[in-house]
Amino acid sequence: MNQEKWRRRSEWPLIVAALLFLTAYSIQVITNTDSVIVETLIWVTWVAFAVDYVVTLMLAPDRGRWFIRNLHELAIVALPALRPLRLLRLVSLLRVVHRVGGNALRGRVLIFVLGSAALLIYAGALAVLDAEENAPGSNLVSFGDAAWWAMSTITTVGYGDHYPVTMLGRCVAAGLMIGGVAVLGVVTASVASWMVQSVAEETASEIDSAEVPIREELRRLSAQVEHLTMLLQSGAASDPPPAPETPGHESTRSRN
Repeated sequence: MNQEKWRRRSEWPLIVAALLFLTAYSIQVITNTDSVIVETLIWVTWVAFAVDYVVTLMLAPDRGRWFIRNLHELAIVALPALRPLRLLRLVSLLRVVHRVGGNALRGRVLIFVLGSAALLIYAGALAVLDAEENAPGSNLVSFGDAAWWAMSTITTVGYGDHYPVTMLGRCVAAGLMIGGVAVLGVVTASVASWMVQSVAEETASEIDSAEVPIREELRRLSAQVEHLTMLLQSGAASDPPPAPETPGHESTRSRN
């Protein structure tokens, strides 16, 4: 089995693991409780992601290069503070929905933009709440505050009524800012591309509809020109040629 086959086979199991982790992590952070079931789910999903990392590394054609290029994958698995980044596995679900949903440009924009924005906002809110809710002097003490802060941050509005005070919370904020700029850039580029495509299709349709009467008019003019040509040719053939003048006529004309 090569790495690509493993990725295809592990796509849906990892999506399920990410959904389980999302549920367990949300309960743990929002309710601020340490349930045995929740902790078990978190550890089970961690094992799933760790196994996927190890297998993918072992199946890589060049393990050293893959290891260097995917240090973030190791950090997500190894560092507890980066647990919210496991939710990025849900991006695979967006790709699956995209393949099922077809190739319409507006459908792709809707799926990727709404899905990515919702995932970033929710994961950012959970991560910053996990880092800030028990910190001294924090003003992010509820999920509502964290979600409001995440929405204002990802849209680059930044009211300033809520903000992180811990180093980990500020790192989450920096990642959310970068992600927000990327999402807005994709939105702008996609909408501009869609508008250009729509204008081009409309222009092509207008040209096609205008070509029909133009072709008919050219066909009519060509028929008229052909008819006139035939008339001229038939008239030239029916007229008798002029009689040649004789010397006597020429002399009489000169005397007259």
